[in-house]
Amino acid sequence: MPSNMTNETPKPASQLAWIAVDWGSSNLRVWGLDNDDNVIAQASSDKGMLSLNPKQYETELLRLVSDWLPASGQINVMVCGMAGARQGWLEAAYLPVPTRLDQLSQGAVKPALASHQLRVYLLPGLSQTRSTASHFDVMRGEETQLAGLVATDTANFSGLACLPGTHAKWATLEDGTVSRFATYLTGELYQLLANQSVLKHSVDGDDLSDASCRDALISAVSEIHAAPETFSNRLFGLRAQDLLDGRLPSGKARGAVLAARLSGLTIGLELADACKDHATNKRITLIGNKALCHRYQLALNAIGFQAQQVDGDAAVLAGLRLAYQALKA
Repeated sequence: MPSNMTNETPKPASQLAWIAVDWGSSNLRVWGLDNDDNVIAQASSDKGMLSLNPKQYETELLRLVSDWLPASGQINVMVCGMAGARQGWLEAAYLPVPTRLDQLSQGAVKPALASHQLRVYLLPGLSQTRSTASHFDVMRGEETQLAGLVATDTANFSGLACLPGTHAKWATLEDGTVSRFATYLTGELYQLLANQSVLKHSVDGDDLSDASCRDALISAVSEIHAAPETFSNRLFGLRAQDLLDGRLPSGKARGAVLAARLSGLTIGLELADACKDHATNKRITLIGNKALCHRYQLALNAIGFQAQQVDGDAAVLAGLRLAYQALKA
């Protein structure tokens, strides 16, 4: 088996009802599901959008799922993420907000296929256009994770949700509809500062299981949330602290504490805006990988908010299930 692919042994092809796909910029994940929407097979590869041209998508998908397919008939494939981007397989135009999350499949597009074994639906992303350029925004892939909240909430989820990441998304949901959202380049900003600024001489990887790193993150979040206008000054203060503060530990532990502080400053700056109109007695939902959601939960708790975590894989699968069910209806 190629090194860039993992594949669990599937059950007999006769049990396969449809296929769910999350196609990101760097990675591809696929799940085979039965008629009860249970996962019976799964595979992944590193062939994300950045590695493919439009003519290669079908070949890569078939490479992963061909062993699952029955001898005859067509299998429906629901795809979210960057395969539907303008530079992906085929563009699935953004749906403007407000958009009901149980109706994403209405904006799906079907790429032409050489194979007769698959029928592929590329789900759209969401767009936001307001009167000023500063309020233009887009998301692609995260809307399906948000749809997972609606799929698992019989009351049609309402509230504020955050999807941490390189480009963190914050979405306001009202009875299963995304009414508005905002994107923050927090993860990318952290990487740029840690790797390409003067701070690269001071920071190292942090570890939030260490109390000193946790405390550094929490205090930085609180400081910058209270005075976001001091962000640039506090960034340089990290370098000065490295040079002057004798209370810091030595070696890698020193860099870890300063990295945690940098993380707290960037996340805290994001929260200063994202949470400014949200009541502290209303819980915020975090969707994503456990470690990153835990980091954001610590940050939110530091400024008086409570949060609940939802696994990102579980959310995207639930959202794809919802889209598939709507397609069949």
